[in-house]
Formats: sequence, C-alpha cells, structure tokens
Amino acid sequence: MTETVTSAEKVDEADIKRVMQLLPHRYPLLMIDGIKEMRGTQSAIGIKNVSYNEPHFQGHFPGMPVMPGVLIVEAMAQTAGALVLNGLGQGADNKVVYFMSIDKAKFRKPVVPGDVMHVHVQKLQSRGPVWKFNGQAKVNGAIVAEADFAAMIIDQADA
Repeated sequence: MTETVTSAEKVDEADIKRVMQLLPHRYPLLMIDGIKEMRGTQSAIGIKNVSYNEPHFQGHFPGMPVMPGVLIVEAMAQTAGALVLNGLGQGADNKVVYFMSIDKAKFRKPVVPGDVMHVHVQKLQSRGPVWKFNGQAKVNGAIVAEADFAAMIIDQADA
C-alpha cells in the first residue's frame, strides 16, 4: 500500500539559486544562504553562513564584530517568506511578502563571523494573506535569538 504524503510532510530543500528565485532580496540584504528543510508551508530551517566580509561588521562593532539583531530577525523573515512562496508553488507567481510585525524578540547570545546560524521557523497561523510565525536562530544548537512575527503576501501588482 502506498502512503500519500501531504504538503506538510513533504520535505524540500533550496540552494542559493532557488532562494534567489523565491525572494527578491540580493546582496547585501539577502540574509540566508540556503534552506535545508522545508515542510510544505509549515516549517523550515534556513542556513546563514556568517562571514566577516559582510558590510555591517565594518561598523557593528569594529574590533568586536557582532551580527545586528535586526538582521537575525530578517533572516527569520526571509526563511519564512521563502517557505511560504515555495509551498504555494505556481500560486506564488507574482507574489511578494511584506514584513508586518515583530513580537517577543529576544537576543540571547551574540552571532559572530565564522558562525553557522540555523534559522528555524514554524507557522503559527495563516488567515487570508496574513501569515504568523515563530522563529528561532541557533548556533551550535544553542538558541541565539527568537521572535514571533507576521507577514502579508500580496500580488506584486498591488504592491
């Protein structure tokens, strides 16, 4: 007997080329290098290889580089956006994702050059064009940041 796999159980991956197909972001604001696990529109694990060459480290902070918290949250949002657009398939053509809100953000440990950040996002709910997520950024298995956030998915023509 064959078992049917639902979209929530199907596991996809996205290399940097696929991420760039899904998201409009480009250097220096593309905050994820790939996604190693996408389960339908339910959850994903994005990857960010933190490099000293990134422009924000010139001023944050010289001699003691720390990845800005807002960029860690942006990595969460980009992972979630790519998850949703990938999960919608053909229905995602000509869609764009806009960040709406951030709640309960906590930054627990600094993220520094050389770290590999794993960005875990989990859908909390979706109603119409509004999607809510919980995100956790981890380095070496330890949570370095977390937040709840929401985004709206709309047609590019309406943007």
